[in-house]
Amino acid sequence: MKLQARLTQATRIVFALLFMMAVSMSSLSAITITAQEETIKVGILHSLSGTMSISEVTVKDSTLMAIEEINAKGGVLGKKLEPIIEDGASNWDIFNEKAKKLLLQDKVAVVFGCWTSASRKAVKSTFEDNNGLLFYPVQYEGLEQSPNIFYTGATTNQQIVPAVEYLIKEGKKKVFLLGSDYVFPRTSNTIIKEQLKALGGETVGEEYVPLGGTEFSTILAKIREAKPDVIFNTLNGDS
Repeated sequence: MKLQARLTQATRIVFALLFMMAVSMSSLSAITITAQEETIKVGILHSLSGTMSISEVTVKDSTLMAIEEINAKGGVLGKKLEPIIEDGASNWDIFNEKAKKLLLQDKVAVVFGCWTSASRKAVKSTFEDNNGLLFYPVQYEGLEQSPNIFYTGATTNQQIVPAVEYLIKEGKKKVFLLGSDYVFPRTSNTIIKEQLKALGGETVGEEYVPLGGTEFSTILAKIREAKPDVIFNTLNGDS
């Protein structure tokens, strides 16, 4: 119970710091917070429908919980946080449309959202063109930077590279790569293949399915034939 209490407190502190950081940096944005405004508008942009909702609804709920806790303690800079929620609907074009709405119409101070690298890349130029601020909440493939995005998750050198090193150390050298067909799995697997070559491992198969795909019979047959030591799984959504 004590550990759970510490984790809960740590979660509150992290969220509070993120929100305060976002608000303090809003002075750099074209969107400013004035004394006349009664609340600070905070955008939440996740897939609440479609294949990615299985992962993103809980992130939305966690963000709302953090907002409630912060507001219960007086808000930020004496103002309550007002969440404005939009559904990216597991569609990258819709993510971009909703990002524009949050920044230009709702005039939020900051947006928390985008669970996939595909959705993040879809909105990146919108945040840069309008000097908005996006907090991206999950690991990503790296190889990208933006002054308008806080990348809060681990990159491949922090997550995937150590995992591959561990596998090779344990003698698991034959690796089958299975992922969803979008930027994170493909980029990550490119890095894995190069790392395996350098460490004496072998890629014995590489397959991708569309986000939300559920037909794996052909791929399972290929896995059985390849007889890998390890299946490196980067499937996402409800696959």
